Amino acid sequence: MITVIPDISLVYQMINFLVLLFVLNLVLYKPIRNVLLERKAKIEGMKIGAQKAASDLVAGEDAYKDGLKQARSKGLKEKKTFIEEASKEEKEIIDRINKKAQANLAQIKKQVADETEQARKTLEGEVDAYAKAIGGKILGRAC
Repeated sequence: MITVIPDISLVYQMINFLVLLFVLNLVLYKPIRNVLLERKAKIEGMKIGAQKAASDLVAGEDAYKDGLKQARSKGLKEKKTFIEEASKEEKEIIDRINKKAQANLAQIKKQVADETEQARKTLEGEVDAYAKAIGGKILGRAC
């Protein structure tokens, strides 16, 4: 078995260890811990930024959907209004055409009635002459 006799070198080794520990802590461990803490804070900040961006995206998407819904309803209302206006205008045009056709029909009826009356008067004036001519031909004599 080996036995270690404590002497002054043990004290030097302990002091050397403590100095080395202090120097390493100052030079190596603290900067690494600071870098790790900064990285952790940066990652947390990025997580918060990503969460905010996600919530903004959801809000923007909702606003887009609402805007789209409003635009669609407005478009449908305008379409309905245009259809109603076109229907009114179509009725007015058809009514005008019908009135014009009725007026033309009445004019044509009047013209036909006038021509018929004129022909009747003309024929009534010539009935005696035609009757005598027909009677004469039937009886075989000329009048």
